Amino acid sequence: MGIVASQSIKNTIITYLGFGIGAINTLFLYTQFLTADYFGLIVFILSTANIMMPLLMFGVNNSLIKFYSSYKTRKHQNNFLTFMLFLPFLVIIPVGLIGSLFYDTIASWLAKENHIIKDYTWLIYVLAVALAYFEVFFSWSKIHFKSVFGNFMREAFHRVGTMVLLLAVYYEKLSVEEFIYALSFVYILRMLIMKIYAFSIRFPKLYLNTNFDYLNVLKYSFLIIIAGSVSMLLLDLDKFMLGELIELENIAYYTVAIFIATVIAVPARAMHQIVNPLTASLLNDKKKKELEKLYKTSSITLFIIGGFIFILIIININQLYTLMNPEYSQGLFIVFIISIVKLIDNLLGNNNAIIFNSNYYRIILVFGFCIVILAVLLNYLLIPKYGIEGAAVASLIAFLVYDFLKLWYVNLKFKMHPFSGKTIHTLVLITVFCLAFYFWEFPFHAIINIALKSILAGIAYAFIVFKFSLSEDLNTIFKKVFKLR
Repeated sequence: MGIVASQSIKNTIITYLGFGIGAINTLFLYTQFLTADYFGLIVFILSTANIMMPLLMFGVNNSLIKFYSSYKTRKHQNNFLTFMLFLPFLVIIPVGLIGSLFYDTIASWLAKENHIIKDYTWLIYVLAVALAYFEVFFSWSKIHFKSVFGNFMREAFHRVGTMVLLLAVYYEKLSVEEFIYALSFVYILRMLIMKIYAFSIRFPKLYLNTNFDYLNVLKYSFLIIIAGSVSMLLLDLDKFMLGELIELENIAYYTVAIFIATVIAVPARAMHQIVNPLTASLLNDKKKKELEKLYKTSSITLFIIGGFIFILIIININQLYTLMNPEYSQGLFIVFIISIVKLIDNLLGNNNAIIFNSNYYRIILVFGFCIVILAVLLNYLLIPKYGIEGAAVASLIAFLVYDFLKLWYVNLKFKMHPFSGKTIHTLVLITVFCLAFYFWEFPFHAIINIALKSILAGIAYAFIVFKFSLSEDLNTIFKKVFKLR
């Protein structure tokens, strides 16, 4: 896993840099400089744009990764890339026309619980287009195994821009309304920069040939719209439905809690950028043994790293909430629930990549349809009764069912699973560390407590992982960093 380890480490560093900046924005700047309703409005706009994005993208990001390595000649590659570049317009243009014709109706429906949404409804479409084409250009670079710059743009660029804009609000250089429009421009600028970088790797030579297998690619892209939308829907459906069912400020409390838990997903997100095209290549070349090794290795490595982050969150969460406005402590239970979801996602390794890039991708349509319906029903049942905690429980149940189905299906079709004896050992290790450190508090300031507990837990955790060789990849990294034999 040379290229995987190298780019995964770089991507992890970049992603944590982005999440660090995002943490400052989400936990402190947003909560201090904006009222909860405007914070909730921004989250609602971005979440709804993220829900629309897979539809407007027309599955092109997944199609690029699945098919590109199967084309061996320059002519076929140019034909394929040209087709991929313009395919999203088949959806973007009709959706834009429909949105223009029925704008007032759509805006009124979205704003029925929170009228503040109505004036900004059109921004949802603009952001969805920017997000969609950003992912297209990012995938363009990933198929050439260049993921680091794109990952920086995806994880850090917009968060730096957000920080600058929030400080401009604080110093009264921007009004809150101007901030919302400026933030939208940051996402558009990010897409344009990603386009320039992707084309610098390989500039598109526009070429279309009637002998090309458009139907096969189009069928996959069409089906993957739904399949690729499932995870995005599950990630943002709860925030969208909170905005539709209860007061908008609750989204702000929920978002802070979700952000804290989502830090666990950073290693998986970083590794996925390079593992996804590598998995597609192994599937296209029918290298099953190498694929199984990658499956198990990615699972245990991500479980160990994600498990450590899970420990840090659980043992420090009470102290962390003392640093924020008291009303945001409503999200404490949500952090526990969503942290479990993210840890289980890490345990799956490259499971998603195997299904999406195989000939069995259609099954995601079935699983996805069922899970989205389940998630919608659970949210409708639980949010009115339990509020943001109900949304978290709905997400937990939906993700658990979805992850189990994907694990079962890969094992059924490929006769492989990501687990080993080391998986059990790591689970025991995580459980013991959480129980040992959660109730132990130093009599100091919260920041000092967090630092001391994190350092102690980190040293002990790393020593055990290295001593018992729970991950070959991590042991190799330890030896290189600390020059051990």
